[in-house]
This record gives sequence, C-alpha cells and structure tokens, in this order.
Amino acid sequence: MSTKPMTLIDCDFKVAARRLRCDEASIRAVTDVEARGAGFLYDDDAKEWRIKILFERHIMYRQLKDKNGRDKALAQVYANPDVVNTKPGGYSGDNAEHARLEKARRIDKDLGLESASWGAFQIMGFHWKRLGFKSAVDYVLTLSKGEPEQLEAFCRFIETDRRLLNAIRTGDWALFAEVYNGSDYKKNNYDTKMRDRKKYWDKELAK
Repeated sequence: MSTKPMTLIDCDFKVAARRLRCDEASIRAVTDVEARGAGFLYDDDAKEWRIKILFERHIMYRQLKDKNGRDKALAQVYANPDVVNTKPGGYSGDNAEHARLEKARRIDKDLGLESASWGAFQIMGFHWKRLGFKSAVDYVLTLSKGEPEQLEAFCRFIETDRRLLNAIRTGDWALFAEVYNGSDYKKNNYDTKMRDRKKYWDKELAK
C-alpha cells in the first residue's frame, strides 16, 4: 500500500491494557522486542508500505510434514532449504523476508502464510483459527490493514492462553517468553529484553 497504514496511539495501548488487566508498559515492551515498535516497513524499491514479517523455514517444514507427510517435506528440504528446513534460520531480514515468503507460497500458498510471523507482535500465521479468523489469508489481510488490527490479534492471542495472560499480568517474563517465543527464548534473551523494556516504559509513562 502506498499510504502509511494506521499506527497505534497511546489510547490504543491503554484500552488493551484495561482489556487484558495488565500494565500498559507490558504491552509496549512486547512490541518493542518483537518488532522494534512497528508493524510495517517502507519498501524503498517498491515504493510502498509492507507489513513486517519474519519467515520461519522450520515451521514451513513442520506444516508441510503435517499436511503431506515426512517424505514430501524432506524432499522440499533438499530442493528449497532456504524456505523449508528442519532447522530455524536463513533469515534475510526486514522487507527481504517477503521474497522468502513468496518462494514458500509457490510450494504451498496457505502454509507459506502460516509459516511467517506477522506485524507488530509477530504472531505466527498458523494461529489464525485460534484467533477467530476464517483462514490464513483472512488473518494476513486483516493484519495488513493497520497496527490496531494487529493489537486486536495480540489481545486475542493472550486471552486464549491462560499462561500468557497470567504471565503478562504478573510480570513473569521468563514464562511469557517461553510460551510466546518457544523453548529457545533464552538464546535471544527475550525475557530479559522484555523485562528491560517494561522498566523503560514504566518510567516513561510515569512522567
């Protein structure tokens, strides 16, 4: 899209915090760590705004294996290891991730969308049904409208997992990061980063 999508404003965070009954600073901390505080990036080459994504090749492998069986999934590992792999990695970063996504979608349109994390809160596409969307396409199109839609998806994501809801309310960032980012969360220090950003926002919001 050529015009900048709607971004989050202060009242959006306040409303979400009341909805989840947690600190506003905690929600801001998550988006700071997950997507550096923004749900969209400007693509200089295409001259348009694009939703921020990160394509996960190991998730694409898992989704393919569940749908088509291990042998067919492994065949794609050998043919396209950059977008289908038993190991995470291979990231291109920022807008270049969309090229990886498009390559994966040539293998399977829906599973490609399910294998990327989307927007300001980087929630994986395979959660579309849990979040009340009709399909992975519906999920992506909705989140691509603006950051308020991405915040709505985040609230649904937290509300549908009691562990996440309790963790964000109590400030248990180790538990939150483990559930939100996976068991390898310590490799990227997600828990300490979120805790630090929470402290930052506590100070900023108290001014």
